[in-house]
Amino acid sequence: MKQNLPRIVLALLLVGLFLAHATSILRIGAIDRLDQAIYDARLRATMPNTPDPRIVILDIDEKSLEEEGHWPWGRDKLARILDKLFTLHKIAILGFDVVWAEKDTSSGLAHLEELAQGELKGDPAFLAQLDKLRPTLDFDQLFADAIHNRPVVLGYFFTGDREQHKSGLLPEPALPAGIFNNRPIQIFQWDGYGANLPSLQKVALAAGHFNPVEDNDGTVRRVPMLVEFEGNYYESLSLAVMRALLGSPGIRPGYPDDAPWLPRSYSGLESLDLPIHGKGILRVPVDRNVATLVPYRGRGFAAGGSFRYISLTDVLHDRVPAGALKDKIVLVGTSALGLVDQRATPVSEVYPGVEVHANLISGMLDGNIKEAPDYTLGAEVVMLLLVGLLLGLALPFLSVVRAVILSLVLALLLVAFNLFAYTQANLVLPLSSSLLLLTAIFAINMIYGYFIESRGKRELAGLFGSYVPPKLVEEMSRDPRAYNMEGRSEELTVMFADVRGFTTISESLKPKDLSEYINEYLTSMSLIIQNHRGTLDKYIGDAIMAFWGAPVAEARHAQLAVETAIEMQGEVARVNERFRARSWPDMQIGIGVSTGVMSVGDMGSKIRLAYTVMGDAVNLGSRLEGVTKTYGVGIIVSEASRKAVAGIVFRELDRIRVKGKDEPIAIFEPIGREGEVEQSKLDELKLWHQTLKVYRAQQWDQAELQLLNLQKLAPGTKLYVLFGERIGVYRQSPPPENWGGVTNFTEK
Repeated sequence: MKQNLPRIVLALLLVGLFLAHATSILRIGAIDRLDQAIYDARLRATMPNTPDPRIVILDIDEKSLEEEGHWPWGRDKLARILDKLFTLHKIAILGFDVVWAEKDTSSGLAHLEELAQGELKGDPAFLAQLDKLRPTLDFDQLFADAIHNRPVVLGYFFTGDREQHKSGLLPEPALPAGIFNNRPIQIFQWDGYGANLPSLQKVALAAGHFNPVEDNDGTVRRVPMLVEFEGNYYESLSLAVMRALLGSPGIRPGYPDDAPWLPRSYSGLESLDLPIHGKGILRVPVDRNVATLVPYRGRGFAAGGSFRYISLTDVLHDRVPAGALKDKIVLVGTSALGLVDQRATPVSEVYPGVEVHANLISGMLDGNIKEAPDYTLGAEVVMLLLVGLLLGLALPFLSVVRAVILSLVLALLLVAFNLFAYTQANLVLPLSSSLLLLTAIFAINMIYGYFIESRGKRELAGLFGSYVPPKLVEEMSRDPRAYNMEGRSEELTVMFADVRGFTTISESLKPKDLSEYINEYLTSMSLIIQNHRGTLDKYIGDAIMAFWGAPVAEARHAQLAVETAIEMQGEVARVNERFRARSWPDMQIGIGVSTGVMSVGDMGSKIRLAYTVMGDAVNLGSRLEGVTKTYGVGIIVSEASRKAVAGIVFRELDRIRVKGKDEPIAIFEPIGREGEVEQSKLDELKLWHQTLKVYRAQQWDQAELQLLNLQKLAPGTKLYVLFGERIGVYRQSPPPENWGGVTNFTEK
């Protein structure tokens, strides 16, 4: 317990840090950004990606601007559009994501009025004509008349202007001052506004602000349903459209006073409730800022759209199919980049602002808006305590494997619970703080454990460091008790590699050069063995002995040994290039690989012990290295090794019987990896294996003919010359009937 106390204390300190973030005592920006990223990913993964046919957006798009001119258009056109929408198309309701803050002077009426008060003041004909034209030239009044007694909801905006800029006429507040009874509601407050002309606002059924909430990364994830201005509370455009559609019911603050899991002191606002006559209550969930998460249906206008878009000019010119707008909720907005109503959202970096409101209305109709009420703070605190205390108190006492399993299971449970709450209860719970706390506590325990366990690793390195590569020592250190140097019997693979003609090479070099020569060779080969998880047994002069499968168990010991042999032969060519640059002689090596049951462990005397392997399979490996010179090849692999290897092209060389053994074995030469051997070489191998068949059947003429063809394909190949010479001998002295193509070796 004492040795684990530092880890427990560090974990508890981390819990305190994350709790400080959750309770806003100390905000950590990285946690907030990760939570936003998780929310965005979760939203994109679960959004329906289906269109909502109930809502249509009339788009002030590039086509409309090209046909009708720059925006804003004359309000006489807008009046005609409204008449068409309500009388011809019979829409259900119309909402404007546009503000009409300035008078329309495009008709020239203001100039005519100036003339009537000035130069033409006494001209009865002019004044009579002006009185006759005034109703048709007052475009604002035409627009107001078109709005009057129709379900039209206007849009406007609030500003944070310190100069308290105010223009136009605000609608009546949705809720009066003092409605929240001094509850700690963190509602957005504004200093100024830009609203519609009084003549338009007075005749409109309702109006709503279109101010979104941009998070610290500039992304719109929420829209405030209510904002405060001079003590009163004003509703959003989407809420105003929804209320107008439902017959303008009043708004009731929704407090979860009866929730048994909440303390009596909790005073947060959970929703805005709209009573529907005879149909219960429509709940609009809100968070601690009285804002609602936007339930994006899909990737928006640029990706095909969740809502149908119709160019506004098509309505004006009667190009909209009959019935396309009947009983629809219609919003007027813009996708034109020049009109600057594009937002960054979780689903698209360029997203029309009007579609944000359309998604909110759609979510209100479906009742599927995600909730992030103020009490989720309590849920975050509970999750942090559970994760922190469980891992902080448990991990110090667990092995690495069990610690990893517990941490992964807990992380998966956190993610699963979070997704369940999101998809089944429409509840958005914070996740990043819990996952980061889990990761931090796990990391502390692993790092601390690393330094403690490094002592065990040093002990293993003292036992095995001169034999096995550092990677294997690291694996062994995870469970040091599982490894010792006691002798045991295992199926392993052994390799012997020897430099050919080393005596001649040593005689041609000075002692210092010879030392550098052999050191560079042994270093290069040893690194390859270690990189393939081999155990370096010993150097025997210029020879190398290595084995695979102990002390760390390795199911692919034969595969790794053969791959090592192939890479060693390739490295010899690169080493020779360096030797030639120093005017040193080239070297060639022979490699024997054998797989079988052998004894492994500490062996030797009381004076000196060595971790090594012994047995018939080991002796065979040494013999195979020796006969590489006979067959003129660089590598010979035993039959047992060949059977355990996949993905390598082999050439069967012969069947041999080594000294001291009665049973013959087949021997093989690895040519290269499958898929990397040239077709010409594969054709040569096919012909060679056919030659072996006729050779073993003692069909000497056929075998000689095919050997001649092989020598033409690969001139100077010692193997083909060797078998040609053998045939000459066997013609003079035929082998016994039970020969079977076996070559006997009487020397070690």
